[in-house]
Amino acid sequence: MAGQLNQRCALSLLLFLTPAVTPTWYAGSGYYPDESYNEVYAEDISRNRALDYRVPRWCYTLNIQDGEATCYSPRGGNYHSSLGTRCELSCDRGFRLIGRRSVQCLPSRRWSGTAYCRQMRCHALPFITSGTYTCTNGVLLDSRCDYSCSSGYHLEGDRSRICMEDGQWSGGEPVCVDIDPPKIRCPHSREKMAEPEKLTARVYWDPPLVKDSADGTITRVTLRGPEPGSDFPEGEHVIRYTAYDQAYNRASCKFIVKVQVRRCPILKPPQHGYLTCTSAGDNYGATCEYHCDGGYEREGTPSRVCQSSRQWSGSPAICTPMKINVNVNSAAGLLDQFYEKQRLLIISAPDPSNRYYKMQISMLQQSTCGLDFRHVTIIELVGQPPQEVGRIREQQLSASIIEELRQFQHLTRSYFNMVLIDKQGIDRERYMEPVTPEEIFTFIDDYLLSNQELTQRREQRDVCE
Repeated sequence: MAGQLNQRCALSLLLFLTPAVTPTWYAGSGYYPDESYNEVYAEDISRNRALDYRVPRWCYTLNIQDGEATCYSPRGGNYHSSLGTRCELSCDRGFRLIGRRSVQCLPSRRWSGTAYCRQMRCHALPFITSGTYTCTNGVLLDSRCDYSCSSGYHLEGDRSRICMEDGQWSGGEPVCVDIDPPKIRCPHSREKMAEPEKLTARVYWDPPLVKDSADGTITRVTLRGPEPGSDFPEGEHVIRYTAYDQAYNRASCKFIVKVQVRRCPILKPPQHGYLTCTSAGDNYGATCEYHCDGGYEREGTPSRVCQSSRQWSGSPAICTPMKINVNVNSAAGLLDQFYEKQRLLIISAPDPSNRYYKMQISMLQQSTCGLDFRHVTIIELVGQPPQEVGRIREQQLSASIIEELRQFQHLTRSYFNMVLIDKQGIDRERYMEPVTPEEIFTFIDDYLLSNQELTQRREQRDVCE
């Protein structure tokens, strides 16, 4: 009875001597928590204390901040710190256990290890190019970071990432991609009149306005069409610009350049004549000159100009049969009438019955159209004075003119001879016997035609064919 009383008194004394729990440290148990690390540390206990397995609190009761200890005592579930008690340590969600997961109350009145709960964190997310992110709770567990891109960029990949329990972020790192094309604005379409005597107009414009919607960098601008300051022909012309940014996005714009030519009504060539015109022949500033065929003379305005009012100046000219004045004082005065207008074929024979003369005249009379087409006038000098006859068509020449012509062109009365004179009054070919008209025509076509006659010949077929 006395022994039982002594045990009860000893247990009461041990409980009485056990220090009270304080919020900052735990005396007498051999452990205390460190507030900064939530860690339980062992405290040196004097080894000379007697072991008493009957003491319910041999080691101090474990208390882990942001965690818990689940203890199993050999003496039963109500004993959490008696000698031999084993405790399993764990941390609250969002915290990680650092140290021993299981500790035991040792005879030294210490627990067999230390541990603490550290708040779990994910690594700081790197910034993304041309974008940013915002997080709900920094780098802590369950924090969600939402990504966004700068103006002109689009997000590709995960738009949000969450800090998970393993300390890793969910998903993958997204990227900001420039998929927006640049902004480009072309100049306004324009219209311009061609200058006088021209079928083109020189047109200028400012370059297009280009801006990138993302980083503002334009790598290249191409032009499809003539450069500013070029000469544009009549009609509508599409000018197109294309701009490229660093991401190879492109945008295009276009405008129209319209060139108009003031034009007059098409002039008709005169009967028995033709026109030569500058430029296009009917545009503002063009000049058209009237010309007459061989054997015809121009009457009226020699040329007309297309005016800005789209009307021709002056009035049309006409071509009338050439009037040859044989009542002149000299052969030079007679020949001047043909200068640059007609070619002359002068035929000389000793008498009208000359066989060569009759043969030549017969052939030429059958080729009147070809002679007129090639601007050839025939002058006949036949016979001996005083019965000598000289004529141009039906007009008779005086004896003095006949004599001057013979001397000037070296034509003899002794035998048949001919001379072909060009429009400049130059002796080009002589014949001592009759020739066919085709031979004369071939010679003229090959050697005597002017550039204008060649052009006209290409444009018009031979009317005598």
